[in-house]
Amino acid sequence: MNRSAPGAAGQDLTAKARIRNAALDLYAANGEDGTSLRTVATAAGVTVGLVVHHYGTKDGLREAVERLVVEHFATALASAAVDVPGADIARIRNEAVADMLVGRPEVVNYLRRALLDPSGQRGQLLERLTELTHREVVAMRESGAASKTRADAVQVVDVIVTQLGRLFLQPLVDSMWSHLGTFTHTEGPDKPELSVRVTETVATRRPVRFTL
Repeated sequence: MNRSAPGAAGQDLTAKARIRNAALDLYAANGEDGTSLRTVATAAGVTVGLVVHHYGTKDGLREAVERLVVEHFATALASAAVDVPGADIARIRNEAVADMLVGRPEVVNYLRRALLDPSGQRGQLLERLTELTHREVVAMRESGAASKTRADAVQVVDVIVTQLGRLFLQPLVDSMWSHLGTFTHTEGPDKPELSVRVTETVATRRPVRFTL
């Protein structure tokens, strides 16, 4: 698939970028273990030797895929409007990420495999997303767009859980709702929609709670 990558025109992708994009699509669909370098090469329209030349091993290719996923998040955040009231900035940035994920199902599927599959967590995707989010939170705090009354680490957790929590758990809600419809009365508009947020109980020094 000759899809556009951040900062590249769809028809002008280098062979290296085509290989990386093909790997993302294939890893998202079949998992890394289910995808050989030869399969990636065929999808990208190159030789296996060129894949090895650019990325060395599957570990090197996975690293490139992870960086591409993080780049999609960074690009979405950069596209969010900034000339809005401070109270709306977090919502708008989360909506920008949500829109990106809707438009890039391969990113969603890769995230699910990399972060939820016990056999898939061999890279550093979560660490890379955490570092990106921390940089964004620090920049927002310094510009006055984010509150400094909460610890920056708590804000980072809040952002990531908000952006990814619904992504991972709404399908569980949908599946339960569908099953309930086979033996009880359910109405489409009444289907629960998941909302995820993080709350911090500072006064009692209790740990951060995840409220679903």
